[in-house]
Amino acid sequence: MKQAEDFSLILGGPLYQLWRRTSLAGDALQLLHRRILWMVLLSWPPLLLLSVVEGRAWTGSVQLPFLHDVELHVRMLVALPLLIVAELVVHARMRLMVGQFLERGLIPDAARARFDEIIAAAMRLRNSVMAEVLMIAFVYIVGVALTWRALAGLGLTSWYGVPDGVMTRPSLAGWWMLCVSLPLFQFLLLRWFFRLFFWARFLWQVSRLELSLMPMHPDRCGGLGFLAQIPYAFVPLLVALGAVVAGWIASRIFSAGASLPDFKLELAGIVVLMLVGVLAPLLVFAPNLAAAKRAGLREYGTLAQRYAREFDRKWLRAGAPADEPLIGSADIQSLADLGNSFEVVKGMRLVPFNLQTVLQLAVATMLPVAPLLLTMFSLEEVLVRLAQIVF
Repeated sequence: MKQAEDFSLILGGPLYQLWRRTSLAGDALQLLHRRILWMVLLSWPPLLLLSVVEGRAWTGSVQLPFLHDVELHVRMLVALPLLIVAELVVHARMRLMVGQFLERGLIPDAARARFDEIIAAAMRLRNSVMAEVLMIAFVYIVGVALTWRALAGLGLTSWYGVPDGVMTRPSLAGWWMLCVSLPLFQFLLLRWFFRLFFWARFLWQVSRLELSLMPMHPDRCGGLGFLAQIPYAFVPLLVALGAVVAGWIASRIFSAGASLPDFKLELAGIVVLMLVGVLAPLLVFAPNLAAAKRAGLREYGTLAQRYAREFDRKWLRAGAPADEPLIGSADIQSLADLGNSFEVVKGMRLVPFNLQTVLQLAVATMLPVAPLLLTMFSLEEVLVRLAQIVF
């Protein structure tokens, strides 16, 4: 039980150990403000200072001065802190969730040893030094190279470099971005994708166990309803990724004359991608829930049939004693209760979340894009339309 209670996607890995040894985090991810402050100080102010020194911070010096690079500012000042905030939120909300499998009796005694092995495997993957080393290598070899190629393709004189033939010659600020700021952001983001992967792997392995689901559980998920709260822990991560996309779109709107509707496919894509990343791992329990629902309908249907037949024989076929009053009899209430129980089984969901969860997570992902509506409508028009929708 102790191992399940201590389950965490966050408390492990070389970066976590580094933060603890440098007093940027406690054992339970305290000192959040320190981590955010140091990560931001390491990634953004040096770019500003170097751009000022090189005379590329303000309008007139280059086509894209530092202070006009909306995409960079959103990444470093909005998305980066949110990626760090997400760690604390996910740890705090998920830490006790895995223990619910045991507290609710969902793991039978015969499968307990296997359940402990699954948790131990997930913790080994979380703590893997090799995994984070490979992520760092991927960021420097692939991530930075692809991003620099995309930036060079814009063909602009900018704070981070000047075109030199088919290449872009980095400025001092550009070198800091390539060597420090960009890899730091990409590593934290890639680290989150890795966590989502082994979280999905953990749930898939648990779903392969013979779970003791209860079809008549009032959460209408056989007792797995607690899993519906987990996707909300990822809201800061969804907002961070929405902010990245919003910053990318804003830079195209302000520098290339694009409009928000031009990016409807990209917006739809990020929503779908993130909903799949957060909700798809819960779909692995669909076969378990479907099997439990079929078994529940069969068993409770048989019980209801037997009770209804006895009720019919007693009260409609003269089976009740002559002196037994119908008024006040508990038989009618019991029949109603049995019918309600059968309706609970009949209404059992095949996934541990509902449409409301999907819509709320989609809205959270798109929340950072909302300010870009002001590029199409005035603030007054936006407020009027919102008022019409709400009222």
